[in-house]
Amino acid sequence: MAKVYGQLAVLGLMVASLSACQSIDTVRVKHVKETQSTESNALIFCAGTEQCEFERLDQIHIVDAQSHRLSREAIQQGIVRLKAKSLNDANPLFLSVPTGQHELVIRFYPISKDRAETLHVFHNFNSQKHYTFKMYRDRTHHKGNLLNASAPDPLCVELQQEQKTIRRFCKPYNVLNGLGEFVEQKNLISPSVK
Repeated sequence: MAKVYGQLAVLGLMVASLSACQSIDTVRVKHVKETQSTESNALIFCAGTEQCEFERLDQIHIVDAQSHRLSREAIQQGIVRLKAKSLNDANPLFLSVPTGQHELVIRFYPISKDRAETLHVFHNFNSQKHYTFKMYRDRTHHKGNLLNASAPDPLCVELQQEQKTIRRFCKPYNVLNGLGEFVEQKNLISPSVK
């Protein structure tokens, strides 16, 4: 019985220390200063799921995939900003990045915190523009045989500049193996239901 209480105490300490780390990181992000050079940065948000995380911008790691902790390097580089009160809130971060082409990796969690859908994008971000990566299910009517019609609706991510969709990536469900990957859609006709 003492062993069980000992394990519970250790688990409690681990949860408390993780909470304390998140609180310290929240304070650090709140103290990131805007400078004259960062005022012209592009601002990047993610939306559409209860949780999404920026994994990496170019070579700078932002949020760790295993621990879900914000990296010290991202804070020191000054690319992360807080849009919520705390890092424990849903989708608390957005990015402030210099103008130009960047590689961005974003993890979305459309179903649960256990399963991430990862999007890799190269994009030329413009000065003083707001960008939002928004995930949704494309609820179009399936055509074809019963197997295709019964497949789950594809996951899509729109890249919006201000309020206008400029790029769209969809991950269709493959009925043979269940796996798929995000593919950019060339035609930007509005989806029927978001």
